[in-house]
Amino acid sequence: MLIKGLGRYSFDGWTPIFKNLVHIVIILIIALILLRLSKKLADLVAHYLRSKADDPESLKRVETISRVMRYSMSVTVTVITVMLVLGELGISIAPVLATAGVVGVALGFSAQNLVKDFLNGFFLILENQVRRGDVVEAAGKSGLVEEVTLRYIQLRDYDGNVHFIPNGQITTVTNMSRGFAYSVIDIGVAYREDIDEIFGILQQLGSQLRQDPIIGEKILEDLELAGIDKLADSAVIVRCRFKVVPLEQWTVRRAFYRLVKTCFDEKGIEIPFPHLTVYAGHPKTGHGSPFLVRND
Repeated sequence: MLIKGLGRYSFDGWTPIFKNLVHIVIILIIALILLRLSKKLADLVAHYLRSKADDPESLKRVETISRVMRYSMSVTVTVITVMLVLGELGISIAPVLATAGVVGVALGFSAQNLVKDFLNGFFLILENQVRRGDVVEAAGKSGLVEEVTLRYIQLRDYDGNVHFIPNGQITTVTNMSRGFAYSVIDIGVAYREDIDEIFGILQQLGSQLRQDPIIGEKILEDLELAGIDKLADSAVIVRCRFKVVPLEQWTVRRAFYRLVKTCFDEKGIEIPFPHLTVYAGHPKTGHGSPFLVRND
């Protein structure tokens, strides 16, 4: 009888614990299902938006929105799951929330930056200012946008460095990959050269570059010759530009510089550069140096 009593007492005492464990397992399974469904839902929405997009710019926005949707839904499901599990473990949620409220008031001033990050991030995404795959300059940093969240944007610069910029610190965004870009090119020639001849050569080189099977696909319009931009100390600066597809302005500029250097070398056109001239001067008669160094 004693053994039966102890066995019954132990079983009755452990029954609520087993029930709570079962509830927790069910909650976790439902949470995993919801996470899978949220991912599927985000993918379906992204697929639908991709089918409606008719240009690469719209596709970038779709990718950004879908990633933010997956992130937001996963955070929501996780928070609700944690609260339900705490309830099953006998931890009252109300005191936790009350404590969180008190702590929130105490840390209100420091939390302003976090709130500002989320608000700025919301409007950055809503107004389509920054998208994944863009090249932007923000908060003094520039690079390729690898990640956009409500909290921060992640940039990778040309050297491979990764910058995490809180959205609250972003006041101005310079997007260098929206719609099209201009490849602005400055060419310096000597003062003795015939400027009209230089203009003609640059126009010919621009047409030649547009016919290139690789670079030509990146150029949208013929070379636009602005003319003489500056009379510098040792060179006449001629400015021109190409209208190109986004993110190809640097590639087109390098290819055009290569053509200009090759052509100018063949035609004997001088590209000035700073150099030093050493002048021995007159025999020393005072306390001055007999050597003079002049920058040209």
